[in-house]
Amino acid sequence: MLLEVNDIQVHYGKIAALKGVSLRVDAGEIVALIGANGAGKTTTLKTISGLRPLTSGRIHFDGNDISRMPGHLRVVAGIGQAPEGRGIFPGMSVQENLLMGSYAKKGARDSGLVEVYELFPRLAERRSQAGGTMSGGEQQMLAIGRALMAQPKVLLLDEPSMGLAPILVAQIFTIISEINRRGTTVLLVEQNASQALQLADRAYVLETGRVVKSAPASELLTDPEVQAAYLGGDLDTEMQMDGDRRIRP
Repeated sequence: MLLEVNDIQVHYGKIAALKGVSLRVDAGEIVALIGANGAGKTTTLKTISGLRPLTSGRIHFDGNDISRMPGHLRVVAGIGQAPEGRGIFPGMSVQENLLMGSYAKKGARDSGLVEVYELFPRLAERRSQAGGTMSGGEQQMLAIGRALMAQPKVLLLDEPSMGLAPILVAQIFTIISEINRRGTTVLLVEQNASQALQLADRAYVLETGRVVKSAPASELLTDPEVQAAYLGGDLDTEMQMDGDRRIRP
């Protein structure tokens, strides 16, 4: 097991964002987290990468307890993240943005650039262009490429398809599959549940800070409750709770 999250709780002030989330990611897998807005998906990724502190629970990565490890050391250990909203530096060039991702492993800068430019030829073509002048799809490629520069063992991807045209969504998911094929484990948060489940090996469904379902992704694709809540089906009245789209644990 590469990553194990055990019963983590996270608070924003007095508000409990995560209420005992547990999950695992094995080496070589693509694992998806799906759920409605506010379910705790992004908070889960931020907690794994060290951007949010734990209230309780443990996180183990590659055999080590990283629960209290600072975020920059988690990058060194092998956890990379492409955040929601991309978070690129708009005034810096494409190549400067990429090099910012290699600070943890400076000796791998050249090989990292070769790999990223191979995966994303468009970035190679525009390496001198300011990141902020690129299209949304290109900026998403840049955010993923920057995360890959530290040669992570696991790549955390937060809403990589957000705001993209369908043709670009398909391209991004093809690239994620190729990244995984080359040996990088992926933990994916994605509002496009159908695409995520078609890509992933396994998946977890989060609701209001809790895991309510976990199964092979192929099973969740055909699960009637998941279909109704997240894949565009009709909601069963028994699955409605205070008007929210929720499924029973």
